[in-house]
Amino acid sequence: MRKYLLIILAVISIIACNPRHKKKKTKSGPVNRFMTYYNTLFNSKEALAAEMESRDKAHVDNFYDPYISVYTTEDDVTNIQNPISGSGSNNGSNDSGAPMPIRGNSGSRSSANSAFNTDNERFSSTGGSSGSSGNGNKKGASILQITEAKATKAITKYSVLVNGVEKNKKIFDAYILLAKARMYQGKYLESLDALSYLFNTMDKDKRLPLAYIYKAANYTKLKEYYRAEEVLKDMEENPKIKLKKEYLRILRVYQAENFLKWGKKELAAEVLEDAFAVNKDRKTKSRIAFLRGQILSGLNRKDEARESFAAAYKYANSYEFEVKSQIEIAKTFDGKADSYEEAMAYLAKIAKKGTYASRKNELYYASGLVATSAAKDSIADTFFRKALKEKQSDPQIRGLTYSEIAKKYFAKDDYLTAGVYYDSALAVMTYLPEKERLTDLTANIKKLSKNYYVVKKNDSILTLAKMTPEEQRQYFTKYIDKIKAKEEAEALEKRKSERSKGFDNSDYSANSIFANNSSDANSFQNFGITGGSTFYFANSNNIPRGESSFKQTWGNRTLMDNWRYSAKTTTIEELKNEALGLANAPDPRRLEPDFYIEKIPTSADELGRLKKDRDTASLGMGRMYESFFGNTKLATKTLFDLVEAKPDEETDLQALYNIFVFNYEKNPADAEKAKQQILAKYPYTSYAEFVKNPKNKDFNKSTADVEKLYADAYKLYETEKFAESSAIIDKAIADNPKDALVPKFYLLNAYNAGKNAGKEIMILQLEQIVLNYAKTPEGIKAKELLKYLKSDAKLELTDETGNAISQKPNQQVNNTQGPENQDIHRGDVGEVPTGGPGIPGQGDVSQQPQGEIQNAPKIKK
Repeated sequence: MRKYLLIILAVISIIACNPRHKKKKTKSGPVNRFMTYYNTLFNSKEALAAEMESRDKAHVDNFYDPYISVYTTEDDVTNIQNPISGSGSNNGSNDSGAPMPIRGNSGSRSSANSAFNTDNERFSSTGGSSGSSGNGNKKGASILQITEAKATKAITKYSVLVNGVEKNKKIFDAYILLAKARMYQGKYLESLDALSYLFNTMDKDKRLPLAYIYKAANYTKLKEYYRAEEVLKDMEENPKIKLKKEYLRILRVYQAENFLKWGKKELAAEVLEDAFAVNKDRKTKSRIAFLRGQILSGLNRKDEARESFAAAYKYANSYEFEVKSQIEIAKTFDGKADSYEEAMAYLAKIAKKGTYASRKNELYYASGLVATSAAKDSIADTFFRKALKEKQSDPQIRGLTYSEIAKKYFAKDDYLTAGVYYDSALAVMTYLPEKERLTDLTANIKKLSKNYYVVKKNDSILTLAKMTPEEQRQYFTKYIDKIKAKEEAEALEKRKSERSKGFDNSDYSANSIFANNSSDANSFQNFGITGGSTFYFANSNNIPRGESSFKQTWGNRTLMDNWRYSAKTTTIEELKNEALGLANAPDPRRLEPDFYIEKIPTSADELGRLKKDRDTASLGMGRMYESFFGNTKLATKTLFDLVEAKPDEETDLQALYNIFVFNYEKNPADAEKAKQQILAKYPYTSYAEFVKNPKNKDFNKSTADVEKLYADAYKLYETEKFAESSAIIDKAIADNPKDALVPKFYLLNAYNAGKNAGKEIMILQLEQIVLNYAKTPEGIKAKELLKYLKSDAKLELTDETGNAISQKPNQQVNNTQGPENQDIHRGDVGEVPTGGPGIPGQGDVSQQPQGEIQNAPKIKK
């Protein structure tokens, strides 16, 4: 019995010692958590922290975008697709998961880099995608990809899921890292997928609010702003969820960002006020205040915006941020409600600080803005010019300074000078949207200034032509006296300059050649003497003397090849003289009145041409004021002045029509005045019909009878019976003036005119179609034909059998030059306002018969 008992005990002992029969335990203990963090998760966290540090260092604020970003680890708020940044977990650094500040200990960061470098190489060897921070490199994986790979590895290796509940608390950190890494790479749906695991398996974890925050952030990136707000709202209203201060800080920032992108700026400003109160980091508080100030400024709440910008200045951690805050404060100045003296004294006090010595140009620019708001233009101009003399610290501010000066000249109708300053602004500006706006503006200004100087020049010539010979002589005698005085002043200045080079002019300053510089062994006069450096620029006293001497001899020159032989810098005055046709080079006879009198035209044809060119340019100016700058008042005045100058009938009618179109909704009185003149002078034109009822856009549907008339007219055109076709068209239009086929009748009639009456008549009819039916297919076709007819393309002539006829040089068709091809002597007539409200012919033309003219027929010479 004892023998059997011993055998049984031995068997039981063997079975008990076999590891296969041990009870399986979960891996959720402290050892497993320790291994999870320090074996893989640590590398993932450190990789993301290194990425955040890299982004923070590389971040450059664009203060000219509508809004800046609060965190420097992400791009500006204005970019909808940028990922929200965040890093870390509740171990080792920032428990909240907010974007990490830069650590001062470089050693810890280098150890982190070495920790994931090995994994980078391993990832690369297995065919991982390339890049760094999402931007491709040829070698290795990006840091975000390493973060994602290491977090995934930690989850795969150490996750302990029991009955649908995750037992390893460190897995929460792994999923947060995974979600953020994916979000930074723009993989928003994959990021949401990672977060959903936490809601399903760790719904009682105290860190769950962090997952909700990043869930809302992903929805914001996907432009699902309503869902993002619902997530945050449900979380705050859930009594089971208690928000830590760390979570509340980043929650308010991301919530404000969501409201801002959603277009709810008032709510964004309110949330940012809370974010400012709960955040303690000075840098973050400053950026929150600056963003809130931008929003309030856009809402025209200037006082609140100023307070917010002042708070941004108070907490700023860089000189640039301080100066930009002061510029924004200056923009909120109200010339009527605020004290101008206090504002200017405040800026002057700041400008005197030595810490802002390199940014004086920006503070002078801010002072100029305050003076402009207070309507003190001369003082503003002084500050803007002082800013230009200071060393440039920000190219965009330099460009904006040029732009402010340009605005002053533009307001005075000095378009050429304004254009020069706008060109200077474009040359240095860096903010692309503003640069594009100014590019269009300068192009329009150049077109307008071209017409302006044509009008000014021709007006002067025509005025002189009306004078008697005695009046002309008196006028030019006074003009010559001004030339003499100017030349004498220039000669005196030149003599003074020459004397200062070789004679004692009582100037004993440091830069004078008569200053006592005996102690300076390397002065300009002692250049090359033994005992000092032989390099000219090693002596600071040489440089200003050399610059002064060079400018006296050569003037302001651009660095270029053969600069000695190139013309000196062209001044604005010389540009104006060139636009007015005045020679800049002195003529030997310039002091003789007859020299100018001889050039005054006397023939009626030449004077008539000058008058026509002047009127055409004036018409173009009126149109440009409205279409380019929206200045209806100035456009109306310019066109009424043109009408009073008694131009030819065509120009007069166009001017009155434009006045009516520009004003019949905005200024009924001016529109009525133009309307009555059109009805009185041109009662039987389509313009008269239009001004009678400009809001009538309705055309009846085409009837079968009218469609048959069109088909008959088209057949006659095809058989080259152009006169018969025109007769049918005229009768059809007269009997059915509102039919849908009226535009097609007019276009077919223009083709008949081209064959029967010639090119010029066809052009006139096409212009009428463009004017009356601009937005119909026929109007578009007519516009294309006009472009062709007015181009330099040669028209092909055919004989009776349709064969091409070769042309001799003197037989070529002379194409009419369009406004866009005219030179400065004629001026630009601008854009015809085809899109004005109520232009006839914009009705329904969808019901049209077959037989539409596809190609322009050959035109009779």
